[in-house]
Amino acid sequence: MAGRINDDDVKAVRDAVPIDAVVSEYLQLRNAGGGNLKGLCPFHDEKSPSFQVSPSKGFYHCFGCQAGGDTLDFIMKIDHLSFSEAVERLAGQAGITLRYEEGGYTAGTSGRGERIRLVEAHKAAALFYAEQLGGAEAEIGRRFLAERGFDQAAAEHFGVGYSPAGWDHLTRFLRGKGFSDKELITSGLAQDSRSGKPIDRFRGRLMWPIRDISGEVVGFGARKLRDDDNGPKYLNTPETAIYKKSQVLYGIDLAKKEIAKTSRAVVVEGYTDVMACHMAGVTTAIATCGTAFGGDHIKILRRLLMDNATAEVIFTFDGDAAGQKAALRAFEDDQKFAAETSITIAPNGMDPCDLRLAQGDAAVSGLVESRTPLFEFALRHIVARHNLENPAGRAAALDEAAPVVANIKNIAIQHESAVQLAGMLGIRDEQFVVKRVAQLARWARERGNQPQQQGRGGGRSHEPAPAAPAAAQAGGPALNLRSPAHRTERELLKLALQRPALVSPAFDAYGIDEFTAPPYAAVRQAIQDAGGAAQGTDDYLIRVREAAPNDTVRALVTELAVEAIHAKTVDEIYAGVQLVQVRLRAVDRRVHEVQGTMSRLGPHAPPEQQAAVQEELWVLQQYGQRLRNRGAEGL
Repeated sequence: MAGRINDDDVKAVRDAVPIDAVVSEYLQLRNAGGGNLKGLCPFHDEKSPSFQVSPSKGFYHCFGCQAGGDTLDFIMKIDHLSFSEAVERLAGQAGITLRYEEGGYTAGTSGRGERIRLVEAHKAAALFYAEQLGGAEAEIGRRFLAERGFDQAAAEHFGVGYSPAGWDHLTRFLRGKGFSDKELITSGLAQDSRSGKPIDRFRGRLMWPIRDISGEVVGFGARKLRDDDNGPKYLNTPETAIYKKSQVLYGIDLAKKEIAKTSRAVVVEGYTDVMACHMAGVTTAIATCGTAFGGDHIKILRRLLMDNATAEVIFTFDGDAAGQKAALRAFEDDQKFAAETSITIAPNGMDPCDLRLAQGDAAVSGLVESRTPLFEFALRHIVARHNLENPAGRAAALDEAAPVVANIKNIAIQHESAVQLAGMLGIRDEQFVVKRVAQLARWARERGNQPQQQGRGGGRSHEPAPAAPAAAQAGGPALNLRSPAHRTERELLKLALQRPALVSPAFDAYGIDEFTAPPYAAVRQAIQDAGGAAQGTDDYLIRVREAAPNDTVRALVTELAVEAIHAKTVDEIYAGVQLVQVRLRAVDRRVHEVQGTMSRLGPHAPPEQQAAVQEELWVLQQYGQRLRNRGAEGL
């Protein structure tokens, strides 16, 4: 079994893959000022971005949930990898060959993490299936694609392939690549047979590789092609360590950049619908994989959309009863979006793929643009269930529909929707409906439900309270960031971590006790244990984090390394002010202590003891006066 990864190789991987490039694979980042980037945290729900990335430092930190670390920490946390698996993942992306301390250069695979092995198996399978699509047996699959308007280039763009009809074609191929039978079963690519030997799970089907947001193949969707296939029309990869159907969106790897750029996502129902939309120029199209659109899918989209004022999610559904039901199910989750949610239904029960075949690319684009707000669709559906020809029916419809309107967080849209609802119900007194909706909204707020907030969408939003700062979670007194002393100590530590050259060598002469907040004293100790700020080159921050005594202090180091320095111009003058203020407060505290000692000694103390205390007091007072007069020059 391969041993510990060589330290130089770990450093090479950290240096080779910029943290902002890695994080951008999972969420949209925007300028946060001071050279930092910000986005919605992928590790907890939030409506405004508290997650920051510092490309120059190579660290990220969430000021809401306190998650933080370097590139490897991010990959480990978001993809649930071990340290070695994260290094291997990034090394593969950077083209770096890793050395293992006990095993030299890795020629085998016995030391690779399970998740990495499963991803590699799926990657090899995707290439195998894609190659099979060109064979004679796959002619039926090529015909299926052609009949739906997809040529070879489209198939290659989406990686569509074909699984041979035999029992173990893929199994034998992957064995030849060094994968064990256990890995093939665990991956879901093979299954046990009655004979006890693994056989291919997918046989004689058209194959769509399902990729996660980073572009890794994690599963497959397989479409039945022959009448003698007794299986379901679509067969997906079973739940595995790398494939959770509630957490993947087909096409997200191809659509994510355009979704982030345009702040729009189009949710369709199937693989061919995604292909049709992309071929028609709607390159923000995605689809779920054999499950309803749910909360985990929303989290993926929100990180890309940033829930800004112009963000929009458009659902496309068939016009049949099943499509109507799916639309209403989507509306239930509308409350979890800050983005505007809309619905569009193709004519004559067609899906986007059928529409493209019948009317061309422009019809698909037109379908998306003809959207209707989802809450309006839901209102019409509610109203249609009631008899509006009599007062009792109208009252019942109002009772059911008014709470839907009351939940709209944008007050202006809420008012207009109330007026619209009055029209739907045939109630001439619009103000009666408007007042009823406003009353329900007020009652909801008073009961402590989701607060109303200004925004564009029809849903409501509720952001969980951010976690306490990492420093406040440390043992000892909580930080008081209103305290001038604590604020200055924090600024000085940020400078020591982010701009060590500005505070060196003076900072390294500061005592641990000059930092009055215990968490800050712990960070000062970690800097000292890492060699001091004067050693602030290369892997300085890595060394400081490693020197931290526990995860709480380590999180605070990351937080301070990423948090913006509160100055328009960060230079020697600003650094000098922070150095002087921290030192001057320490001197003043010591002056008070010495004065207290003199008072306790009293007039009858031994003369030599009194003289020593008076001399120390005089030296401290002179030093304090020099700092006040000369600033950093007096240090």
